[in-house]
Amino acid sequence: MASNFTTIDQIVSDFILTLDGDDYVNNVSDTVVLNIALRGIREFGFDLSKRIKAANLDVSSTNTVTLPSDYVDLITIGVVGQDGLVYVFGENKNKNLLANNSGNLPDYLIGYSDFIYRNFVNSTTDGRLYGYGGGHYSGEYRINIEESRIELTLGTSVSSVYIEYVADEAMTTDYANDPQKVPRYAEEALRAYIYYHLVKRKSNVPAVEKARARQDYYNERRLANARLKSFSKEEALKTIRKNFKQSPKT
Repeated sequence: MASNFTTIDQIVSDFILTLDGDDYVNNVSDTVVLNIALRGIREFGFDLSKRIKAANLDVSSTNTVTLPSDYVDLITIGVVGQDGLVYVFGENKNKNLLANNSGNLPDYLIGYSDFIYRNFVNSTTDGRLYGYGGGHYSGEYRINIEESRIELTLGTSVSSVYIEYVADEAMTTDYANDPQKVPRYAEEALRAYIYYHLVKRKSNVPAVEKARARQDYYNERRLANARLKSFSKEEALKTIRKNFKQSPKT
């Protein structure tokens, strides 16, 4: 594993080892610390360091794919072409989520029910569409959260689709090959998170100590966020040059 990550076991072990006899949490168990640490990396994964995972999912006979167990949010979905590029699907929020629920739409409107305007229909000839828009995709999808799957509309037969999604770091199952980890930039923030959540509900801890722990956590969190999402001078210059690039004259 690259050295820019630290496993959660290492952070928990270091936290326990550095506790002194007069600390407010010196009698805490390893299990409690690990539980809070897991909550911390889940929260960091949503706000600070989103973990993006990629997967190829099999398409069922009903044109659906089952969401991974650690799925949180979708980044992209599509099919991989022979050139190695991902040809993305477009989201269609008008796609029906109910199984076997066909309506009484006239035949000449099938396929166009989600468009607002239609110029004309002359006998069996379809007229031009108004308001169709310019985006063209290799397929369409809609996420069905209740059934934990993605509903697809595909123009061609596809056996699997490629997705990238935000994963829940705390739900890692293959720990031997893929341990739960946090970026080193967020290591101190996680330690501060653990300590703050250990003392904030203890009645024997003074309010001033709880306030200090809270302030320390938010300071470390801001510092980690600044390091993880830094914007360099070269990136700024690249953006400026791109925005002010002149187009060729004819």
